[in-house]
Amino acid sequence: MKNTFYITTTLPYVNADPHLGHALEFVHADIIARYKRLLGQEVFFNIGTDEHGQKILEKATLEGTEVQEYVDHYAERFRQFADMLAISYTNFIRTTDPAHIAAAQEFWKRCSAQGDIYKKLYKVKYCVGCELEKTDSELENGKCPVHPTTPIETIEEENYFFRFSNYGKKLLALYESNPSFVLPGSRLNEIRAFVGRGLQDFSISRLKEKMPWGVEVPGDKDQVMYVWFDALVNYVSAIGWPADGEKFEKWWPVIQMAGKDNLRQQAAMWQAMLFSAGIAPSKQIIIHGFITSGGQKMSKSVGNVVDPADIVKEYGVDALRYYLAREITPFEDGDFTHERFKEAYNANLANGLGNLTSRIMKMATSYDIKATEETRALTLEGLYPHPLTNEHLENFQIDRAMDEIWTKGVQNLDSYIQREQPFKKIKEDKEGAKRDIEYLLFHLRGIALQLYPFMPDTAKKIDDAVMNHVMPDPLFLRK
Repeated sequence: MKNTFYITTTLPYVNADPHLGHALEFVHADIIARYKRLLGQEVFFNIGTDEHGQKILEKATLEGTEVQEYVDHYAERFRQFADMLAISYTNFIRTTDPAHIAAAQEFWKRCSAQGDIYKKLYKVKYCVGCELEKTDSELENGKCPVHPTTPIETIEEENYFFRFSNYGKKLLALYESNPSFVLPGSRLNEIRAFVGRGLQDFSISRLKEKMPWGVEVPGDKDQVMYVWFDALVNYVSAIGWPADGEKFEKWWPVIQMAGKDNLRQQAAMWQAMLFSAGIAPSKQIIIHGFITSGGQKMSKSVGNVVDPADIVKEYGVDALRYYLAREITPFEDGDFTHERFKEAYNANLANGLGNLTSRIMKMATSYDIKATEETRALTLEGLYPHPLTNEHLENFQIDRAMDEIWTKGVQNLDSYIQREQPFKKIKEDKEGAKRDIEYLLFHLRGIALQLYPFMPDTAKKIDDAVMNHVMPDPLFLRK
């Protein structure tokens, strides 16, 4: 059995600044990657940027910038964004990378050799925001429900098509044989129903004279690849396909994290493309919801947009990671307002974990009680697989895993201090108080070790305090 683990986020379009939805996907994937490393697995964690397509060309033109210069700028913004969030990525791929372009062209050739690519004249309604074709039934009052302010365009031209219709039975068989292929189950039911209604072949190219910013179609200099066809190939090109077969075999298949607006592309279109190219399907697709603010979609016009950089600047990166991990469900829409964030911050971080750490370390340093050898020998191997935390993380239930740490860790230690009161006992029963504080130090270090995937900087500060017998810098000052 391979002791390797490959996880990827989707690649954000570089047509706007990173936002809270990107932070959610990055942080959730990072938690799983860090957790798998704690289990001793070798992890390949892929993130990056999607840099082709019509809306990117339009944005660059609007800003009066050369398109390559435009995508270079935004790719760097996303890289800095990931670093700000302490994302432990292994690889940062760009779809303008020469190796990726070569892989996309080879992928096209293999699908074509399979007889799954053909050319035809067609007319279709198209949402530039989604970079997807739309049927009338998918529109609401003639507009895309995801991008209601973006006009629906009508495209009429001769393009290449992918025989999506060839793969309905194979996709349904895939879903049937692997009931956890898409999580949550409601999304698997959704994609199964979509495929079951019958699949329509989809366009995979654009006329270069109309949309020149894309990967050139092999053997046809007048056409460029449709952005989704090109971008999805990053999941295999990131691990060396097709040039490095040994590297590819080491890591494939992949766990893919994506938003609910990506369900069709990730769980059906991409899987059909893999079948066509003769590559095994992905291992699993994890679908998360959107982040709203006060129950409304975040919008500059509404004025409810939350900039992750502002939160990190004021509260620190681990405070934002905490909120995204525990307060936002991994599978459905979640809500973020400054009020809710501050409430969670004060209750669970400043007055919770921060206060608990301060109380324990103050007693330990004041009474000169150090961590025992048992505490010093405590390892992550002794905590993972924790019977409950492990189960939650294996099922990508990140919020429940955090709940376990708080209820069985932070809250239990708070209760222990209130019940045993070692700060009073020390006057009458020094040995009893010493045992209590040693017990608290042991379990505080256990909390730190379990927190590492979620809040790595905080985990290190607490661990260093226990191991070095010092008061930590104040954790989570009240804001």
